[in-house]
Amino acid sequence: METTDIFLALLFGCVGFGYFMHGRRTQNIVTRYCGIAMILYPYLASSTWELLAVGVGLILAPRFIEI
Repeated sequence: METTDIFLALLFGCVGFGYFMHGRRTQNIVTRYCGIAMILYPYLASSTWELLAVGVGLILAPRFIEI
């Protein structure tokens, strides 16, 4: 694992924790599950570009998905 991958995993994990806490506090299920996904997906990503693309997608998902 390269330094970039470790930094991105830490960054998206911290943002995911914030999303999870915000989603739990506001009862927003999309934000909550995007936060959980951001915490867990870095363990499954195989490349830096995949890590970055999925992370940005999960950050933007609550803005466009309304339930």
